[in-house]
Amino acid sequence: MSRRTLVAVAMLLAAAIAGSACAGEATEAKVIGAYYPGGSAGRYPVDKIPADKLTHLFYAFARIEDGHCVVGADADAHFAALKELKRQHPKLRTLISIGGWEAGGFSDAALSAASRKRFVDSCIALFFEKHRGSFDGVDIDWEFPVQGGPPEIAARPQDRHNMTLLAQEFRRRLDGLGKAREQPMLLTAALPAGRMQSAGAYDPARSFELATLARTLDFINLMTYDMGTGFSKVSTFNAPLREDPADPLDPALRRWNNVDGAVDYYREHGVPADRLVLGVPFYGRGFRVIGEGRDGLYQPYGAPYEVGSWASIKTRLLGAPQWQQHWHPIAQTPWLFNAAERVFVSYEDPKSIGIRAQLAKDRGLRGVFMWELTGDDEEHSLLDAMVGPFE
Repeated sequence: MSRRTLVAVAMLLAAAIAGSACAGEATEAKVIGAYYPGGSAGRYPVDKIPADKLTHLFYAFARIEDGHCVVGADADAHFAALKELKRQHPKLRTLISIGGWEAGGFSDAALSAASRKRFVDSCIALFFEKHRGSFDGVDIDWEFPVQGGPPEIAARPQDRHNMTLLAQEFRRRLDGLGKAREQPMLLTAALPAGRMQSAGAYDPARSFELATLARTLDFINLMTYDMGTGFSKVSTFNAPLREDPADPLDPALRRWNNVDGAVDYYREHGVPADRLVLGVPFYGRGFRVIGEGRDGLYQPYGAPYEVGSWASIKTRLLGAPQWQQHWHPIAQTPWLFNAAERVFVSYEDPKSIGIRAQLAKDRGLRGVFMWELTGDDEEHSLLDAMVGPFE
């Protein structure tokens, strides 16, 4: 073998090792993930979490203040309970999710090498030193760099690249921590799919360097929901499975504004299938329509309608005679229409959740996750449907 060939082989091996080092769990088995909002702990305590059905739990949310990670006053008790939950379920991986909708501070925290280091240092100190044993990693939920988030939240054109640099700083610190403790540490991010955001038409690639992030993160929680919200122009589905030609959304947006299309988009932008975890909603979206026809679907509306969780929909709306039940054969999702009150409600049920989980498995994705755990019914109907294809 020539020296040139030996050098080429060495470079290929080094690249392969570097790629695997960037994401410690890239070859690990399925992800069955759940976001758990800490603010729900009063009515849904940590010890109620069905950890035997999950592989990954994301505690939502930590926030950013003055460039540092912060949590609520009651977090100490929650984190202690998480540590005990992990003791009882050693295979459960827990991550602290930082950010969420309306969470400010990311743009400033990610702005420079010094601010990134200060921010990451604070997160490591809080979650992996003070609360050592409660968490196995960090989930970044920046909604959204550059554009698309709440208009009152600071954003800059350089946020797109700074998000990558922030993730790389977390990767570096978590890898070092994991090596020292002989325990792999995870880094994930929740990234968007919906094509209508606060500033109108939205493209995730304007906010994120997707291929580079995929190499940095262990996996991406793809938020394949919120495709029909108060930013939409007509009443529509929260998480349609596939593109419906009857949807009046601009076809250039409509192509991607569905679960299957969102996966296509991320794959076309360099994200491997095994770095994607498909999101499903345990809540509904509603609209007070003013148009006629189509049982409320794709109609102009006057205002959104607060729907709530699947548990609430199941208890309050399903079976009530004023709420007509429908199923869409392309979107593969149910909806309700109250003709008297002119209210359209998009939601998911066990059938539609199972279909989405099966799509995740069929497309070779890493797994499936939900927002959020406390929205399920007492029987865990949606969670069981989500887990089913991966058993």
